[in-house]
Amino acid sequence: MPDNDDIDERFKTLTAQISVRERKRMTKIAEQEWARQPRLRRRRRRRWAAVAVAVLVAAAGGFVVYRPDAVARIRASVFAGFAGSDAGPLAGPTTEATEKAPVKPVKVSPFDDSPAQKYANGAKGLVMPEPRALGGLSRKEVSAALRHARKLLTASNLDRKVLLGGRPNALIRLLDPEQRAPFVKGLKRPGRKGGYGSRRWVTSLAPKSAELVSETFKVHGKTRLTTFKENGLGGVRIKVNYLFVYAIQRPGQPDTLTRLVAHNIGRLDVWREGGRLRFWVSGWNGGGVAPARCDIDDAFVHPFYPDSPPDRKLKAGAPAVDPYSIEEETTKDCSPLKSNT
Repeated sequence: MPDNDDIDERFKTLTAQISVRERKRMTKIAEQEWARQPRLRRRRRRRWAAVAVAVLVAAAGGFVVYRPDAVARIRASVFAGFAGSDAGPLAGPTTEATEKAPVKPVKVSPFDDSPAQKYANGAKGLVMPEPRALGGLSRKEVSAALRHARKLLTASNLDRKVLLGGRPNALIRLLDPEQRAPFVKGLKRPGRKGGYGSRRWVTSLAPKSAELVSETFKVHGKTRLTTFKENGLGGVRIKVNYLFVYAIQRPGQPDTLTRLVAHNIGRLDVWREGGRLRFWVSGWNGGGVAPARCDIDDAFVHPFYPDSPPDRKLKAGAPAVDPYSIEEETTKDCSPLKSNT
């Protein structure tokens, strides 16, 4: 095996055979030929030129095998020769801009900088307790009751069509037959004097008052299992307490972006009757919505934006409430909010 000094001498001898004048002459001829070629052919010739250089170097006495550092020097010389030309794929990074990877835009969530940022996405936040035999019902029956409660929460607070004012068909199907008819009747005339607007059982934005900004809704809360005995009946009582947070804005006005918090406090009583389970909903979606107007009572949600006119029913002196607290109702006495949503 030849030593390093011998390899260096052979390399110097090889490169010395090409005079400075000859190299200049060959470079000038190559540049003239390069200018005459179409752009596509230039690229092809450039690649073949690179291959030719590699073959010549490999043939120079086999020194590449023993001196990889010499390869690095040759490569640097070749790239230097192409600097300033249309070198395409052969050219190395020559500016600071090409050395840096393209900057990807950072995705900003409308829930950032709020408690909702850490909440679960959608139905993933509806975590039910472990079912167990309770209140005279078997574990299997309690499990069915919890599934029913979860479906009720989804239908009343996570259905996009209902949120935009649509008919809550899924919730209607989940109601007991004795509750279904009065609920449907209350949907038809929610603002009727002395009547009850059953649309309050769902979160529905007033027509043309808002549009949903995000595909994702944030959910946080808890479900409790207990028992009940009333009017000769006994069974399981499921208490739900959940916050649903939506990103909304005035239609076509991104500068009005805000977060709306719906607080669903309610209960579901479940008992066995005639060999089947019955489900009875009480006080559903009773925690209120914020920020929303209190001076419009049609069972729809009328969002309150920073530029909205003053709410005529707002009690400025009342204790402020935190819309992100599951321990208090968000619209109790139409109180001001502790923090901006």
